[in-house]
Amino acid sequence: MHDIWNPWHGCLKYSEGCKNCYMYYLDKIRGNSGAYIYKVKANFYYPLAKNRQGEYKIKSGEQIRVCMTSDFFLKEADEWREEAWRIIKARSDVIFILITKRAERIRACLPKNWGNGWENVFLHVTCENQKRADERIPILLNLPFKHKGIIVAPFLENVSIEKYLKDGEIEQVICGGENYNGARVCNFDWVKNLRQECVKANITFCFMETGTVFMKDKKIYNLPSKELQSKMAFKSKMNYQGKEIVFKLYDQFGRLLDKEKLYKRSFKLKCNECASKLICNGCSECKQDCK
Repeated sequence: MHDIWNPWHGCLKYSEGCKNCYMYYLDKIRGNSGAYIYKVKANFYYPLAKNRQGEYKIKSGEQIRVCMTSDFFLKEADEWREEAWRIIKARSDVIFILITKRAERIRACLPKNWGNGWENVFLHVTCENQKRADERIPILLNLPFKHKGIIVAPFLENVSIEKYLKDGEIEQVICGGENYNGARVCNFDWVKNLRQECVKANITFCFMETGTVFMKDKKIYNLPSKELQSKMAFKSKMNYQGKEIVFKLYDQFGRLLDKEKLYKRSFKLKCNECASKLICNGCSECKQDCK
């Protein structure tokens, strides 16, 4: 996918949500070990790649998800992170979405010129259960980031975050069930409860997928296809657009970019029933079938 940047690959299981890690599963079926951590040389400078016309392939205003097959704050990646920060700083016109379970490592891993945070970095901590929510979200709230979000995935039990939403620092909450081999159940009641808390605080809420094993009205459904999971999540009408998230993006000379001149998301017809449409970057090669 064009909206993913994996500067390194591989991770070490860290908490309850890691038990059936999708990256471990996919690596295993390819004959590899998900615990093998390495710098992805062919992809490391992806945000700086240019086309034949000398233009960046990633356009100003696009959002890029970072380390989807690892963790940006993984200890084993310490030697590569400083260079990754420089790339993120160089593309101050692009939104970089960081997702981590290692909240306690974040502050020590920030670059020296971080200050009060960079406008183009959107930090999310994951909390698969109440224990991890109460452990990681307070850390997140005390970190110097301009944009903060929460991801409840894999959704393993009812999670309440209402008390963390009151001061308005959290701008987005995403949730979803577990996938692939050994997937644990995701209960629709948990999703509804979490949504209610977000709506009350007027915070964007995205139920991105049901997971493979989904419970609704005490009935269990098996949904092996991720496309079907997303479609069913969309049909549940749980997604909610809260208050606008405003990113101040700058060009290489430090000039504020006009919002009207930034990348505009476009979608294919099949995206109309995708639950992630609310938060995704759009389609990379949308042509005549776009809407």
